[in-house]
Amino acid sequence: EFTLEELFPETLTDTVCINVYQGREIWVATLMCAQYLESAVDSIIVRDDDFKPVGIVGGYDLLDHLRKNPTRDFQYKTKVEEIMLKDLLRIERKTKFRDLMEMWKSSRRAFAIILNEFGDCSTVSARRMIEVGARCRTDISVSSMPKKKIVTFRQDDSLGKILDRMYENKTRKLLLENSSQFISDRLILGEISKMLRFQPDIDYFLDIPANQFKLENIETIKEDLKFNQLCLVMENMDYPYVIYKDTVITPWDVCLTLLSEGVKGPLAAHPEKEVCPHCGMELG
Repeated sequence: EFTLEELFPETLTDTVCINVYQGREIWVATLMCAQYLESAVDSIIVRDDDFKPVGIVGGYDLLDHLRKNPTRDFQYKTKVEEIMLKDLLRIERKTKFRDLMEMWKSSRRAFAIILNEFGDCSTVSARRMIEVGARCRTDISVSSMPKKKIVTFRQDDSLGKILDRMYENKTRKLLLENSSQFISDRLILGEISKMLRFQPDIDYFLDIPANQFKLENIETIKEDLKFNQLCLVMENMDYPYVIYKDTVITPWDVCLTLLSEGVKGPLAAHPEKEVCPHCGMELG
């Protein structure tokens, strides 16, 4: 029953907002999300003429719009305010983590803003909860975390098929069949952004084959790490996403595990440590 203030006693409002004006075209938001998703933030704050936050836009909104309007023109004619999520979740320092999780489950967006000491807002996302997991005491290990189906795609699939599988399975990442490579909303938006700027002959995006998109390698966990060791590994990754045997683990899975009865309160904030990416043990 910890509050966010208790989970982040000194760093709750340290995360800065990435902002976009509501009147900008969505190609701008596409470029920004390709740069920031999964690392600094999980969504971008949409601001009005008075710089007040009025919504958020992320990979879900941009790719859903692309599915429905897959031509180049819509990227330049549609404004961010037309596709943004207007139900911006605002939380307080005293908000309990369990209550925040219920809000996130209800909205299906693990993202919220909180007022900071400068009178503006900071962000709280699933990614930040990895820091909490790294300081928790528990006997839970990777093998005892809830299993979930690995959703895959094929090299000859079109972008349309890939997006359909993402939305049907409510996932932001797909593994390439029989490989350790994956595609994500961030990677797709990055390639779309390049095509908009440098490949004017491409107009209809859904027919683009998967082999034209940059893929990344998923981090493989070889040992049955304790939960806090797993979080230490993920905390040191630019884009936390790991596989252990027949299951994949994302920041959202860390959040769900933090709700488990077997997880006890966080320890004191740990100093920066260099850890092995495979076993989670400290180096040096």
